[in-house]
Formats: sequence, C-alpha cells, structure tokens
Amino acid sequence: MSPNEQTLVTFETRVRQMILRFQELKKENNDLRASIAKNEEAIKQLKDQVAQADQNYNALKMARMIEVSDGDLEKAKQRLSKLIRDVDKCIGIMSGEEQ
Repeated sequence: MSPNEQTLVTFETRVRQMILRFQELKKENNDLRASIAKNEEAIKQLKDQVAQADQNYNALKMARMIEVSDGDLEKAKQRLSKLIRDVDKCIGIMSGEEQ
C-alpha cells in the first residue's frame, strides 16, 4: 500500500468513527430532549397541584374566618359588654372630675 492509500484509509476510518460518534450523540440528544419534556410536564402538573392546594387553603381560611359558632358569638358578646362597662366607668370618672 502506498503512503497516499494508507492516508486515505486512515482518513476514511476516522470519518466513519466521526459518523458513528455523531449518531450516538444525536440519539443521546434526542433522549435528553425527551427527558426534559417529561420533566417539564411533571413540573407543570406539580405547579398546578400547588396552585390548587393554595386555592383550597385560602378558601378554607376564608370559611374559617366567616364561621361563627355559638361559643364564639357568646365570647364576643361578653367582651363587648365588658368594653361597654369600661367605657361607662371612664365616662363616669371624667364626669365626676369635671364637676
């Protein structure tokens, strides 16, 4: 084999190796893209779940704020009555001081 033929054979071998490596990298790239797409879909679903949970939490919190049980209503009445008595005492003291 002449040196030119040997160089040509070596070149051909390297080109074939490069083509095989390119095909391997192309397959790996496609696999990675599929994996990314799958992960992005999972992230989207998880974000939707978080948003739904947050919405449910806010609705529950609002319902809890609106809910007034009999015990809470009675406690509120007692506090209001105490505040009224305190205000009446203050008015009485202030009226007594002015005279």
